[in-house]
Amino acid sequence: MTKAIKLLTALPQAQRERLMELAEEVSFPEDSRIFEAGGTADRFWVIRSGAVHLDQQVTSRQRVTVATLGAGDLLGWSWLFPPYQWDFGAVAFSNVRAYEFDGPSALALCVEDPLLGLSLVRSVAEILAHRLETTRGKLMDQYALGRRTPL
Repeated sequence: MTKAIKLLTALPQAQRERLMELAEEVSFPEDSRIFEAGGTADRFWVIRSGAVHLDQQVTSRQRVTVATLGAGDLLGWSWLFPPYQWDFGAVAFSNVRAYEFDGPSALALCVEDPLLGLSLVRSVAEILAHRLETTRGKLMDQYALGRRTPL
């Protein structure tokens, strides 16, 4: 399994400092919706404190939490790939403090500094690979639990 990484600590110091020039400190109160699946993805966050649930709408009345993110975690990657729409929703599980980054500004910085762009894309890819493996493991566990019941 891939190791969980934190975006800001994964970037080399020079690239981290350049990216942090774009950072704005923001906060979200507990139970506030940060974004909704299908909405325009034009920013991302690095959580400083608190917890965020990523969720998926299953029925018109039911959402399922697919991941919980905490301090140091990347929130949002859809800003990096067309069609720039959120794949999941996100809600603050507790009071959240975060660094917010404007997606188009970050993309422009990546074009201006290809080393930063490569480092950022690699780091996001590692984060996504880890989350995918974690989700796969949870699904396999759920499948195994379901198979233990008599047919």
